Amino acid sequence: MTQQDGLRKRVRERYAEAATAVLETGRQASCCDSDCGADHGNSSVPCCGPTVIEVDETFGGVLYSLAEREELPVAAVAASLGCGNPTAVAELREGERVLDLGSGGGIDVLLSARRVGPTGFVYGVDMTDEMLDLARGNAAKAGASNVEFSKGLIEDIPLADSSVDVVISNCVINLSIDKPKVIKEMYRVLVPGGRIGISDIVAEDHLTPDQRAERGSYVGCIAGALSRSEYLGNLAAAGLSDASVRFTQHTADGMHSAIIQATKPR
Repeated sequence: MTQQDGLRKRVRERYAEAATAVLETGRQASCCDSDCGADHGNSSVPCCGPTVIEVDETFGGVLYSLAEREELPVAAVAASLGCGNPTAVAELREGERVLDLGSGGGIDVLLSARRVGPTGFVYGVDMTDEMLDLARGNAAKAGASNVEFSKGLIEDIPLADSSVDVVISNCVINLSIDKPKVIKEMYRVLVPGGRIGISDIVAEDHLTPDQRAERGSYVGCIAGALSRSEYLGNLAAAGLSDASVRFTQHTADGMHSAIIQATKPR
């Protein structure tokens, strides 16, 4: 098994655990690594947030308004592991087709489905069976008929070229083992004039990959984060324009939650 395969396996296992925790116990999921806080020699593995995300202002369901949370099944909110609210920054409109990369328990898919209305449609893609089961159950509870959840990798999106108007994602691209490929895939599935509205963890440009790894684990959303200039460079290389990376909240020394936006030229 390659190092990249190992990372993907660890991410899948961690998020399967999170989904199972919500399904079986009803407790909040956590995006922390299972090694969070463990002693490793002279240092400990930092967390990306506390075990119960609702008490933190950086990750999870607390980043959505009370009105949004009250619209949804409790399990959809409990399984939220994101670092923002991409449905708010994507400015979704009636009738649009939306794709959520790493859709998890379905919170952003279900919120998007309400915004695009019955003439719109929302696709969720996730690689974890347990999260897909949770999301489909949440969609059924919410009575959402304009959504579809598919198993797949965000590096190889199971949709046709030019098939969606908007791509959203919530603190998932930092977990990818091939981020340039994810961004190229976003470009591929967008229609000309389509746009992305993403929440993600982003590093300040002065931090090296080793320094990012010192601040948190890969599975904990920190070590694999791109820097702002790396993000902008990958967006431009994929062909996306009008790109911006705006820091929103501090998550670790030199690391931030961020809003990433860009457009596919017409």
